[in-house]
Amino acid sequence: MSTTTNRTVTTQVYRIYIKATPQAVWDAITQPEWTERYGYGVRSEFDLRPGGAYRGLTSEAMRAMGAPEVAVEGEIIEADPPRKLVQKWHMVMDPEVAAEGATVLTYEIETSGDGVTRLTLIHDIEGAPRLALLVSGEMEGMGAGGGWSWVLSDLKSLLETGTSFTNGGGPQG
Repeated sequence: MSTTTNRTVTTQVYRIYIKATPQAVWDAITQPEWTERYGYGVRSEFDLRPGGAYRGLTSEAMRAMGAPEVAVEGEIIEADPPRKLVQKWHMVMDPEVAAEGATVLTYEIETSGDGVTRLTLIHDIEGAPRLALLVSGEMEGMGAGGGWSWVLSDLKSLLETGTSFTNGGGPQG
């Protein structure tokens, strides 16, 4: 689901249901030993307090292809474990995207019943059209990966089966 203004998407919303506890989902999002096991294999470091720093470090494979050490940086706006995380999110590994500035990323984690957790990711990408293409998966065929849908699908696979379909590697599309 997306919100549009003048035909420009300014907010991307993704919702998935995961057979795991809210705490397990929270840990998979915020703990470095989990974040490097799915999606792009980015090791995330969080100082989970308002004003605390966030860094997403590139994988060895990404660095071997010329990527800098830091892919994404930001700041924690709100942390309410295991229910909600709001952060400024600034992709810095691509100069064009970095020039667009920081965006706001929100994770909402709710119990859905029967051992299922509803995870909603809301990314306010106003003023960041290139980033919008990247995180939507629109650039998947160009080696940029499948965006948030792809990352969240891999997170779900990891939590439900113990296995990531990417094995912590880069884009498979």
